[in-house]
This record gives sequence, C-alpha cells and structure tokens, in this order.
Amino acid sequence: MMARRVDFAAGAFAALAIVVGVLVSPARAGEGDPVNDYPTEARADYVFACMAANGQTREVLHRCACSVDVLASILPYDKYVEAETILSMRQGVGQQANAFRNTARFDDMVADLRRAQAEAEIRCF
Repeated sequence: MMARRVDFAAGAFAALAIVVGVLVSPARAGEGDPVNDYPTEARADYVFACMAANGQTREVLHRCACSVDVLASILPYDKYVEAETILSMRQGVGQQANAFRNTARFDDMVADLRRAQAEAEIRCF
C-alpha cells in the first residue's frame, strides 16, 4: 500500500514538473521575439482551467499550453486581466454589474479577448 502512495506522489510530481516546464517556456511571436509578460501563475491557471474543460491528457496539456502561448502573443497581459475582470464583473447582479454589461468600451475589450481566444483555438485545437 505504501509503495502505491510513493508511486502516485512521484507521478504527480513528475506531471507537475512537466506542466511548469511547459508554462515557463516563453511564447514566440511572429518575429521570434519572446512574449512573456504573462506571469507563470497566470499561465498555469489558464492551462489548469483549459484542461478541466477539455480533459486531463498529455495531448490536452500540450494544446492548452499552446493556447496560452498564442493568447500571450496576441494580447498583452494587462489587456487580458482587464477583459477577464470585466467578464467576472458581468456575472454579478445589480447596478454595478449592469455598468459592465452596458458599456461599449468594455464590449470592445472583451471582443479583443474573444478574438485572441478564437485564434488560439484555431492554431492549437
């Protein structure tokens, strides 16, 4: 019984090391310049959420890591955070949430994120 726990822990650690290794690698823009203004934690959050939605396989890990790299090459991190914040605020109720739903500027910011996500899906999935 104890050997199985050690094997599982070693396997889990190895999987985590692979995820971190993939996430720490900088994405490459069209010019070959590194695009790495997304913190590792943000990349990891993205990949974990992507894998939760698409499956927990090695292939999905690769596709999700590719997706966040493409997203980072298109949309600067600060714009990503702004759009994600707007989407989060839109889920609320009341007058404040309506302000985030009914503002054209916010619609444009979310649209930029959606376009970058669509491009990432086309390239990686």
